[in-house]
Amino acid sequence: MKRPPRRWLLWGALLLLVVVLLGVLVFLAAEYEESRDQEALERDASALAGDIRSGLVRNVQTLQALHSVAPTAASWQDPAAEVLEQHRELVRLEWRDAGLRLLAERDSSYVSGLYGQMSRAQALPDVRQACESAQRVSGPSFSPSYFWPMSSGLGMELMEMCLPVVRTGAAEGYLVATYALPGLLSELTNKALLRNRGLAFTEVDGTRLALYSAVSSNRRLQVASALLDLPGHTLVLRLEGPRRVVGLFPNVLTAVVGALSLALLAVLVLLGRDMRRRQRAETEVAEALAFRKAMENSLVTGLRARDMNGRVTYVNPAFCQMVGFSASELIGSGLPAPWWPPELVDEYQQRQAVRLAGQVFPREGYESVFQRKDGTRFPVLIIEAPLIDAQGAQTGFMSAILDLSEQRRVEELNRASQERLQATARLATVGEMASLLSHELNQPLAAIASYASGSLNLLDDTDAPPDLLRQAMQRVSEQAERAGRVIKSVADFVRRREQVREAVSPAALLDAITPLLGLQAKKLDIRVETRIAPGCPSVLCDRTMVEQVLLNLARNGMQAMPEGDPPLASGLRSIQIHIAPRRTQTADGEPQRKTWVEFAVTDHGKGLSDEVREKLFTPFFTTKAEGMGLGLSLCRTVIEQHGGALTFEPAQPRGTVFRFTLPAA
Repeated sequence: MKRPPRRWLLWGALLLLVVVLLGVLVFLAAEYEESRDQEALERDASALAGDIRSGLVRNVQTLQALHSVAPTAASWQDPAAEVLEQHRELVRLEWRDAGLRLLAERDSSYVSGLYGQMSRAQALPDVRQACESAQRVSGPSFSPSYFWPMSSGLGMELMEMCLPVVRTGAAEGYLVATYALPGLLSELTNKALLRNRGLAFTEVDGTRLALYSAVSSNRRLQVASALLDLPGHTLVLRLEGPRRVVGLFPNVLTAVVGALSLALLAVLVLLGRDMRRRQRAETEVAEALAFRKAMENSLVTGLRARDMNGRVTYVNPAFCQMVGFSASELIGSGLPAPWWPPELVDEYQQRQAVRLAGQVFPREGYESVFQRKDGTRFPVLIIEAPLIDAQGAQTGFMSAILDLSEQRRVEELNRASQERLQATARLATVGEMASLLSHELNQPLAAIASYASGSLNLLDDTDAPPDLLRQAMQRVSEQAERAGRVIKSVADFVRRREQVREAVSPAALLDAITPLLGLQAKKLDIRVETRIAPGCPSVLCDRTMVEQVLLNLARNGMQAMPEGDPPLASGLRSIQIHIAPRRTQTADGEPQRKTWVEFAVTDHGKGLSDEVREKLFTPFFTTKAEGMGLGLSLCRTVIEQHGGALTFEPAQPRGTVFRFTLPAA
């Protein structure tokens, strides 16, 4: 029984499709091979151009060294001949002065009869053009190539290279090197790349200038060109190669069909492997999502995501617990946010609009105030970053929120504890000075009693002049004020008060502690020297704290003075307090605009040992039997709170210098 014609048509169509497919495959394979050959040919052409360019650079270095070993025209001949012997691409070397007058010349021994047909003077225009270009660029320059006929009836394409000669900074003319283009192709190229290939220099329009090798013309060729860009001139390097012939043999169809079958089997294997990989990837993604969910639930940092319009798209449990709202209440909410305090809504709206419009995301974040659902307020630190999808487009903003309530509470406790320690240190200082106060107050009180007794005697004497009585009463008033100043300075120092930064002149700081320093200095027979640089600005500081720092450093310096030192005339029984402005530098060495004032307290005690230096600022470390070990630690804390630094260094001939800085007001 005959098969239906339609089935034959279907088989014919299928066979035709297979034949077409095989033909397309063979054609694509041939095109692919041809494109690979063309790419390889272009790479080799670029490599050959690079070889020639590198050889010319090396020649320039050799020619530059020629004049360092042959400074005169007489000594120049032999080195020039040696250069021509080693570089066959060079046919002539000339040394010309600044006016292009010939000083010395040398021809290559490999090219004979080069200038038998025409005089060298015929090439001077090209030499002049190259040297003018070399003078402009202060380096080697090449002239356009030109054809030079030879006495043998043939000719050669030549090119001039002009190199300025400079010795000890002075120009000594030009070195002119004449290149043969065939020599460049034969001497400066990689011969391994030229097997069965043709290499030539051509003009831009295809005119051949120099030929090194050629391919038989009865074969189809592939051509690749590369530009040899030289200073002053550009050459085109043409590389030719035979095109490979793709033949169709009887077993090609069988091979292609087998290859297609193997390819189909490989595709099925790859599909199965891809499915297994996809399942494994889905499992890994599910595990990663579960891990991320568990991690988000364990975080104490609030996470919040918003779209480009400010609507909340995601919150984690920590954020919900922080503000007191559930996730269903927050997701989808827009501006104003439900956690904003009502009185700050307008300010937050404006700030949010500016931030979203300008895409400003400070790395350190910014602080704000949130309101819980029950109405309580708490400080937060917000760190925002753009939310980028898999395609690289921004879809919103991701924020990390830190509750600062506990941090603020700890900071307040630390501040209160520090104030108590400072008050304790001040009280301890006053206790040490109590005996000195009694000694110092005895003198003004005794003077007051003496002047009062004298005044009574003057009152009994009716003939006593009134001026003596007035003078005695004035002395009583002065001594009473002196005693009051001593007592007030101690009371102001001990009294706790709110820290207030104010502009205080350095002289006022010294005046405040001078009575207290004078007590101990007089008892220990120590001279106190103070010096303030002219024009020293006021400092912005907490007056009481800085007075405590100055007093503590000065008293420590006095206590470091050993007994039995020479008298005051030697300068060792003295303590100096010097104050002067100072400009600091940034990390890159530039001076800062901000002015600082430096306080230096110098004593001439025994100095500090290495062990004491390491623990000097450690709390409760002291070298004094009656000390608490808190003075220097508190001093450094106070200075650092003002933005300055407290340092120390050895003094000359002995002792220690303590320095600290405060910002100028």
